[in-house]
Amino acid sequence: MWRTILRRVLIMIPQLILVSILIFMLAQLMPGDPFYGSLNPNSDPATIARMRHAAGLDLPWYQQYVKWVGNVLHGDLGTSYVVNKGWTVTRIIGQRIWPTLSMGIIAAVLTYVLSISQALLAARNENKIIDRILIVWNTMTSAVPSFVFYFVMMVLFVYIIPIFPSSGTGIDDTQSFTTNFFSNLRYAFLPALTIALFSTNSIFQYLRSNLLDQQAQDYVRTARAKGVQIKDVFRKHILRNAFLPIASAIGYSITGILGGAIFAETVFGYPGLGALFVQALSGRDYTVITALMLLQGVLALLGGLLSDIISAWVDPRVRVK
Repeated sequence: MWRTILRRVLIMIPQLILVSILIFMLAQLMPGDPFYGSLNPNSDPATIARMRHAAGLDLPWYQQYVKWVGNVLHGDLGTSYVVNKGWTVTRIIGQRIWPTLSMGIIAAVLTYVLSISQALLAARNENKIIDRILIVWNTMTSAVPSFVFYFVMMVLFVYIIPIFPSSGTGIDDTQSFTTNFFSNLRYAFLPALTIALFSTNSIFQYLRSNLLDQQAQDYVRTARAKGVQIKDVFRKHILRNAFLPIASAIGYSITGILGGAIFAETVFGYPGLGALFVQALSGRDYTVITALMLLQGVLALLGGLLSDIISAWVDPRVRVK
C-alpha cells in the first residue's frame, strides 16, 4: 500500500510541473491584462506602463513564469488587481473556499446516495417500469444543459416555492468549520442538490451495468443452485464486486464536484470559488485566475491519488508489487 502511495506521489511531481506551465501559458494567451479596464481617453500611457512594470507584466513570459513559480513555492500567490484590489490571492481564496467546500461535501454525499440507490433499485427491477423511469430520468439529466436545469431549480424552489434563499452564504470567518457548515446548510443545500441530481447519470449507468453483469456470472448461478437466497448473494458478493470500479472513481468525483461548480454558484448567487473564477475572468485578474486554475489542477491530481489509494485498499490485486 505505502509503495503504491509513494510511487503515485513521485509521479505527481512532473505532472505538477507540466500543469503549472500549461496554466501559466493559458493565462498569458488571454487578451488584455488586469490594467486593461483602466484605459480610457484620459488615461496616461506612462502611468499604465509603470503599473504593468511594477506587476512584472512587461517581462518575457519565461521570466514571469520563474518568478511566479518561486512565489508560489513560498506560499505567495500574488495580489489581486481587480476582484479585491490590494488583497492577497491567498486571502481571497481562503475566504471563498469554505462555501465551495461546504457545498461540495453535501453535493458529493447526495450524488453517491442518489446514484447508488437508483442503481440498486433499477438493477433489482430490470426491465420493469421503475427501471425504465430511472433510465429515462438519468438520460434526461445528461442531455439537458446544466445551466438550464439550474435555472429551473432556482425558479421552482426560490420564487415559486420559496423554501431557500436566492443568494448569499451563512458562513462567518470567525467561526469554526463545523459551525459554519450547519449555519450555511440552508444556503448550500439547493445548489448542492441540483449538482447531485445532475451528476448521478455516469455513476448510475456504470453501477447498474456492473450489477446486471455480476448477476449473470457463474458464481451467482452456482450459489443459487446450492440454495443460497438471492438477497444474500446480492449483499455479500454481487455488491462487493460491482462496487470496486465505483470506489476507484470516488477521488475523481469528489474533486470534480469541488472544482466544477462554476455554473451552479453563478446561477444561485453562491459566493464560492466558481463565482470567483467567473469574476476574475471578466476582470482579467491574472493572479486570481492562475491561482484558481492551479488549485483545480492540484485537486485533480489529488483526486487521482485518492482514487488509486481507494482502489488498492478495496482490491489488493491493483497494488504495486
